[in-house]
Formats: sequence, C-alpha cells, structure tokens
Amino acid sequence: MAVTKPTNNESFEDQTSLMKRNQELEQELSRSREREEEMRNELLKTWQRLRIAEDAEEMLCSQLGELEAEAVDQARADHAKIVSLVKQLSRAQQLLQAASISISL
Repeated sequence: MAVTKPTNNESFEDQTSLMKRNQELEQELSRSREREEEMRNELLKTWQRLRIAEDAEEMLCSQLGELEAEAVDQARADHAKIVSLVKQLSRAQQLLQAASISISL
C-alpha cells in the first residue's frame, strides 16, 4: 500500500477544520471561565450570608442566656414570695386557732 501525499486542497481543509475546532475550544474555555467567575461570586455571597447568620446566632444565644438568667431570678423571687405567703397563712391560721375561730380552706 502506497502512502499518498495530501493535496493542497486536503491540507487547506485540515487547517480550516483545525482552526474551526480551535475556535470552538476557545469559546468553550471562555464560557467555562465565565461560569467559574459566576460560581466564585456565588460562593462569596454564600460565605457572606453564612457569616451574617453566624453573627445572628451568637447574638440570639447571648440574648437567650440573659433571658434564662432572668427567668431563674424571677423563679427564685416567686418561690421566696410563695414561701413567705405560706408562712403568713400558717401564722394567721395559728392566730385564728388561738382565738378559737375555725375556718376551713
């Protein structure tokens, strides 16, 4: 089998085909770079939203801690008031019994 030398016409077609393919690849590369830049921008926006959410979470946790402390203080004060009222009621009942006055609760 003999190898034939390509004609000038075949060589021109090969070059044209290669140039066309090169242009397609360059366009694809350009689109790929644009997509990469868009994804980078989206990642940055997402990171910024995450940072804001983390800051908000920290503030909410701090506020929740303060509210819990206030609730504990209020519960202790309420308990002390209840104990005081129970003692007053007990003393009042003792006084009434001492005076021979009977009441039922």
